[in-house]
Amino acid sequence: MTNPSSRPNRRQVVKAAAVSAAFPWVMTRSGLAGASTRANSTLGIGVIGIGIRGKNLMRPLMQRDDTRIVAVCDVAGPRLMRGMRMVEEMDGEPCAAYLDFLDMLQRGDLDAVVIATPDHQHAFEAVHAADAGKHIYCEKPLTLTIPEGRAICNAVERNGVTFQTGSQQRTEYGRKFVDACEHVRSGRIGTLQRIEVGVGDPPLVCDLPAEDMPAGYDFDRWLGQAPERAFNAELCPVGVHGHYPKWRAYREYCNGYFADMGAHHYDIAQWGMDADHTGPVKVIPPARAADGTMPKRGLVLEYADGVQVSHGGRSGTAFYGTDGWIWVDRGALEASDEAILKDPRGADEVTLPRHANHLDNWIKCLRGEDKAKPICHEEVGHRTASVNQLAVIGYETGKTLHWDPQREFFVGDDAQVGNDSLTRPVRDGWQLPGCARKGV
Repeated sequence: MTNPSSRPNRRQVVKAAAVSAAFPWVMTRSGLAGASTRANSTLGIGVIGIGIRGKNLMRPLMQRDDTRIVAVCDVAGPRLMRGMRMVEEMDGEPCAAYLDFLDMLQRGDLDAVVIATPDHQHAFEAVHAADAGKHIYCEKPLTLTIPEGRAICNAVERNGVTFQTGSQQRTEYGRKFVDACEHVRSGRIGTLQRIEVGVGDPPLVCDLPAEDMPAGYDFDRWLGQAPERAFNAELCPVGVHGHYPKWRAYREYCNGYFADMGAHHYDIAQWGMDADHTGPVKVIPPARAADGTMPKRGLVLEYADGVQVSHGGRSGTAFYGTDGWIWVDRGALEASDEAILKDPRGADEVTLPRHANHLDNWIKCLRGEDKAKPICHEEVGHRTASVNQLAVIGYETGKTLHWDPQREFFVGDDAQVGNDSLTRPVRDGWQLPGCARKGV
């Protein structure tokens, strides 16, 4: 396998040495730890990415009796130190710290990883973790491109690991989303005709200025597959932060704020349509404005049954049928008629799974306590990410495109334009095994 750790170039060696000098306790290949002091029934977990989501996921894992965080990994020294101290202060046991997640994967006491890095890192980390035999919980949006998502699915299948995508609206938030999708799939609003999804804008090209990089940061490793550029704290915050960084706005690292929340609300649209193993067949962008610019709302995804999913409306997911509507968001569940939301459910109506929480569902599945796959397993995460990626391609090309959701490529008129947009450039050394992508 070709990767930055097995074949480091001079720049990577120099930067890694600088980080190690600033934070000498960081583990490297010459100082790997792996001896297990935990009980055999306790799952050893490593957390990759100690930003706000990484810390939020660490806390419930540290509160469980059947899991222990044995290692943390981050490219920023201050966050890495904070993650290590969080574990040691709460558990009272040592926690290893790594600059490179590939080093961490060599631990003998590591059963699973939590991936909470920026989106453009997910596929590289998930495929390598699966190939190392580790179970995976990966934050959403799952991937940057559709081929990356299929590569993750293939890696999970060939290694037999358990995968959960962090689209926790299916399990949490008072189960409002579970209720909404049950009602829609049970026909309480009649035949479903259209869906509105209220999320943010498509991505921008990153134009942030260069800034001085503080000591103890490996920004080259933060960039990963993305094009080389100078450090900017809007992308990789300085110190231990409590906000969501701006990399979400830029296409080099994410599919914009559109996908950042679209990975949640389009996921509910997919669930409500019972479309977890398929996707739209047509991408219809809005008409350009008189000055030639593309509007930031209005794109429509059309499914084989004729249901149209449009980008717009109030925050959340709104389902419209022949007999009424249902709108759901994290703090609300409303319908055109209160009777639509009535309980109890009829014996012939759809009942969807109800779990304690998203992490618990993943852990029970990987332990075999729940024989089903996690509620947001790899195919679910891939299909939801694909919906977002198809919409972004529609906004960027301005073309009406026809999609084959089974073979996962565009067909018909302008197919070449769409298929050329399925991949992104990737820097040497960050190619993903099993995923054909453009080189740089």
